[in-house]
Amino acid sequence: MAGNPFTLSFGIAPKQYIARTSQTEKIVESFLDTEPSDYAYIISGVRGSGKTVMLSTIAEEFDKKKDWIVINVTPDIDIVNAIVGHLYSQRGLRNLFVDAKIDLSALGIGVSIKNATPVYDMTVALESLLKEIDKKKYRVLIAIDEIVNNKNVKVFAGIFQLLIRQKLPIFLVATGLYESINSLQNEKTLTFLYRAPKVYLEALSIVNIALSYKAIFNVSDEKARRMANLTKGYAYAYQVLGYLYAEKYLGTKEEGDLDAIMNEYDGMLSEYVYEKIWSELPNMEKQIVTLLVKNDQMKIQDIREELNISTSQMSVYRDRLKRKGLVETPAFGQLSLCLPRFREIAYFWIE
Repeated sequence: MAGNPFTLSFGIAPKQYIARTSQTEKIVESFLDTEPSDYAYIISGVRGSGKTVMLSTIAEEFDKKKDWIVINVTPDIDIVNAIVGHLYSQRGLRNLFVDAKIDLSALGIGVSIKNATPVYDMTVALESLLKEIDKKKYRVLIAIDEIVNNKNVKVFAGIFQLLIRQKLPIFLVATGLYESINSLQNEKTLTFLYRAPKVYLEALSIVNIALSYKAIFNVSDEKARRMANLTKGYAYAYQVLGYLYAEKYLGTKEEGDLDAIMNEYDGMLSEYVYEKIWSELPNMEKQIVTLLVKNDQMKIQDIREELNISTSQMSVYRDRLKRKGLVETPAFGQLSLCLPRFREIAYFWIE
C-alpha cells in the first residue's frame, strides 16, 4: 500500500490537506504591498482547525522570495535574542552588518569590530540590524506558532510595536487559541494587537472535502459526501477520518465500511483534541456545553433560564464559545455544537 497521505500529528504539514487559499493570499498580498497597511496578522481557531498548516504555507511562500528573510520562533525562548542571532548569522547579511560597524560582541553575538562601539541592548541591536536591512530593501517575517501570554511574547510584542512605528521592515504572523490571544490583547501596553487583523479559521468546505476523499479513495459521490459530512468541515477530523480509512482500505479493492472505523474515529478525536478542549473550559461555558450535549440544539433563552444568567452574560459566553469554535447559531435565537461527533463523545463525560 502507498504511504498514508494523512497524518494525526499536530505541527506537521500533512501531505494531503485543503488549503485556505483566499485567507492565505490576503496575508501574503498585504505584506507585499509597497507601503503595507498591516505589519501583523493573528491566525486563530479551535485546536485542530489548521492554524499551523496555514502558518507554514505562508512562511514557505515568503521563504521562496529572495528579498525576504523568514524566521520561525517559539514562544518559550527569548524571541528578540533569537531573531537578532538569526539575522546576524545570515551569510548574505553578515558582511553588511560588519561594514556598518554593528558590534554585537557584548551580547555574545559575532566578534568585536575595530573602532566600533559595542551594542549592549538587544532592542538597539535589532533596530540597528533592521535599519541596515531596510537599506537593501529586504524584509523580515517572524512566524510564531501557538503564541501565549508569557514574558518572552510580551517583551517581543512590545519591541515589535516600537519597530513598526518606525516602519522598519519587520512583519509578524502568529497563530494562537482564542484564550491566549484575548489574554495578550488585554495587556495595556500591547494595544497594537487590538488593531492587528485577526483571521479566524472556520469550517472547511464540505464540497472540497468530499471531492478530496473521492479523488484519493475513488469512492462514490454518495460515500464521499457521507465522509465529508462526518467531519463537519473540521480540519483535524478530515485528517483523522482520512487516515483511518487509508490505513484500512487504501490500495485494496475492498469496499470501505465507515461504520467499522467509527469507534477509532471517536476515540482519536476524543484523545487528541476534545478532552483537552473540555478540560480547558471555564465552569459556566462547560455548563452551557453540557446542556447542548444533552439537548443538541437549544433556544438561547432556554439556556439562560436553565442556568439563571442574564441576556448580557449569555451573549458573552455565546461569543466566547463561538470564537473557540465550539458552537454555532444554526437559526436565530438557537445554539448548537459544531464540532463533529463532539456531542456523542462528550456524553460520556457529563453526569
